[in-house]
Order: sequence, then C-alpha cells, then structure tokens
Amino acid sequence: MNETRPHRSGRTARPGPFLAILFAAALGAGVTALLVNIFERKQEARNPFYRVVALTDTTEDAATWGKNFPLQYDDYLRTVDQVRTRYGGSEAVPRTPSAADPRSIVAQSRLEQDPRLRTMWAGYAFAADFREERGHAYMLDDQTFTERQRVSPQPGACLHCHASTVVPYAKAGGGDPIRGFEAMNAMPYAEARRLVSHPVSCIDCHDPNTMQLRVTRPGFIEGMRSLKGDPTYDPNRDATRQEMRSFVCGQCHVEYHFRGKEKRLVYPWANGLRVEEIVAYYDSVGHADWRHAETEAPVLKAQHPEFEMWNQGIHARSGVACADCHMPYQRVGALKISDHHVRSPLLNVNHACQTCHKWPEAELVARVEQIQGRVFDMRGRAMDALIELITDLKVTRAAGDTGAPFRRAQGFQRHAQFYLDFVEAENSTGFHAPQEALRILGQSIDFSRQGQIALRLLPAHAAAR
Repeated sequence: MNETRPHRSGRTARPGPFLAILFAAALGAGVTALLVNIFERKQEARNPFYRVVALTDTTEDAATWGKNFPLQYDDYLRTVDQVRTRYGGSEAVPRTPSAADPRSIVAQSRLEQDPRLRTMWAGYAFAADFREERGHAYMLDDQTFTERQRVSPQPGACLHCHASTVVPYAKAGGGDPIRGFEAMNAMPYAEARRLVSHPVSCIDCHDPNTMQLRVTRPGFIEGMRSLKGDPTYDPNRDATRQEMRSFVCGQCHVEYHFRGKEKRLVYPWANGLRVEEIVAYYDSVGHADWRHAETEAPVLKAQHPEFEMWNQGIHARSGVACADCHMPYQRVGALKISDHHVRSPLLNVNHACQTCHKWPEAELVARVEQIQGRVFDMRGRAMDALIELITDLKVTRAAGDTGAPFRRAQGFQRHAQFYLDFVEAENSTGFHAPQEALRILGQSIDFSRQGQIALRLLPAHAAAR
C-alpha cells in the first residue's frame, strides 16, 4: 500500500500567526500613540496659557506676567541681544570700567561714525550724544544715562515712550492717567524718572484681563484724534485687530514735540503724516526745537518717525502690520504665538519675510540691502548739501549780511534739515517706504541748494565770486 507524503520544496514557510499578531499589535500601538499625541496637542492648543498668578492694571513687572506666559516672556528677555544688520543695530562698546554699572556698556556713537551730525545739530543736545538704537530692554537705561541729560536736562515727557507708564500715570494722576500724563510731562526728567521702574512691559500693550492688544499712551490717542479730525476717536474701541498690531508700536515709534512750558507731548499730525504736512504744522504753530549755534536758524529735530514713514509704504497699503514683520507668528508645540523677541526682520527672515515672499533668504536680504544702500547713499548726498548750506550761512552771518535773503536761506536750512533728519532718525534706512525716503532726501537736497542760491544775492557772497 502506497503512503502519501507531504511535498517538500525549497520555499521558506510563511510566517506563522504569531508574527501577524505581533505586527497588528505594533500597528495598533502606533496608531494609538498618534491619536494620543493629536489629542494632547488639541488640549494644549485649547489652553494657550495657565493662570498661575492674577494680573491687574497694577502688575507692571514683565516677570510676573511671565509666570502665565513663559514662552512670550522668554522671547521678551532676548531683547537684550545686540546684533547688527548692515545699516542698523549695535554691538555693545565699553565706556566705564564697572560692569555692574548700566552705563558701562553703551551703543556705538553715531557722532563718531559721521561727524557731520555734530554740525547739523550744533547747539543742541544731540550734538553731544547720539548712539545706535538698541533693543527694548535698554530703552529706559539709554534715556536715563545719555550725555544729553547732562548737557540739557530733559523733561519727564520723555518717559512717555521710554518706560512702562500705565501704573506711574495712574499714580501721578490720583487714579486718572491723563492727569498723571500731564503732571509727569512737566516734571524735570530726574524727578519723573523716580516714578518709573521698568522699560516697556506687557501691561503697556495688553489688557491684563483679556490679553487683547490695547493703546495706553495718551499722546498717541490724542494724535490719532487730531489726524482723523474726530475728538471722540478711541483706537481701543474703533480700530481693527490688525490695525492694533501696528498701533501698539506706533504709540512710541513716532515724531513728536513738547508744547509750551508745560512740555505737553504732542504728535504733530493735525495736517497728516507726511513730512511736509508735519513741517506745515510746526510752521503754523511757530515751533522750533532750538536755534542753530552757527546760523541762528530756528530748526527742528526729527525723532523716530517709523509709524509715519511706514504709513507711506507698500506694506502698510497692503495691510501688513508692524507685528507681522517684527513680531511674526511662530509655532511652539501646538501653540501659535507672536515672537516677542522684537528685532529686525533681517535677523528672522524665515518667519518675518518668507511667509509671504517665496524667495531664498539670501535673495531677500540682498533686496533689502540694495534698497537701504541706495537710501544711505542719497542720505550722504543730502548731508553734504546741508553742511555746505550751513557753512555758507555761517560765513554770511559772520560778515553781518543778515537781511531778508539770509533769513530766507535760514528757512531753507530749517526745511532741508528736518527732511534729512526725518529719514536719518527713522530706523529702517528707508526700507519702510523706499520711494518716499528717496523723495524726501531729494527735496532736502533741493532746499539746501535753494538756500545757497538765496545767499548769492548778498554782498558777502557776491564779493567772494
């Protein structure tokens, strides 16, 4: 009887059921881990912060806010960084031997970089000390210890933008921040400085209950009311959220002046934000910051008109806010937060620029530096023209030819100087509005040359020819 046997071959036997079960278990565990991770991230996103401490309108120390918002606070602390781009920022330089003294490390002197600035500002405190801009962490110390305080003590109005003022204004005004604002404006700087403790802090831009953006600077609110011609306008009520992402910066990055003996801080926007509209306002109220030491011209010092210049540029017209570039959104785990390490977009191109501009980082940086290089070159030409006008005015004044043509040339100096300074003092080297910056500098050159032409009518210059 023949017995049937299993067929043998060289094939490998199929995996047994045990391996299949093991694979299925591993796959199930992986899917479960993924679902758990997704769930955790969703839960994390639902709780963007945990209320560790209570925050009120008296909580001015950012470290306290940082207990609830550690990610934002960690970024805020990094504003001590000093990293240069080609046309801005500053490396620290030593000035005194004591490392514990906040005056021991200072920003680079712009007066040493370009001595022509001393001539432009002759007779004014800026001719004694003017330095590169630094991060928000230094805004209070740099104002407190500048040599300008020694040459010409400043008013308490300067603290409107160099300190956290929500609490000090409330205290100085007996609970009324507007009265406190007015009171501190008129104080000598040293007296008002004793009332403040911090540079710009969370409380200056955020409501402590809702965390919504808010404007806290009375000067900006009054400036916007004059700009819009509406005495009831309130950006905290009437502005969109995207507008607020620029307004909180525009509270301080603006042109301004101190009005009258009370040193009332005023944003000169009654006629508009363009440079000629601001000059027209100053001319209408007869304001001059000082008389030039070499020409006696009643001249103006521009401050830091980033808000005004940005408003003339393509980014503003496209709805791009200051925070979109200087505090861009970033992902931290499941959270989407604004980067509170406020700095030049050129130091954060990926988040600040490439979200909209799909070009390599090197190409974007090259474009920016090309724009800034052209503006910087034109700024140098405008500076040369102004210095030549000042020199001619100085010679004419020494000769005693101070009639109508001389006074007309002084007026040209006033305008040429302010137009040039409007670009010089604005911290983007023209990038916020390149065409506007070049237009302003071109007009500055024209004013200087018109002033020189006016002086040709005087005997002193006729004899020289």
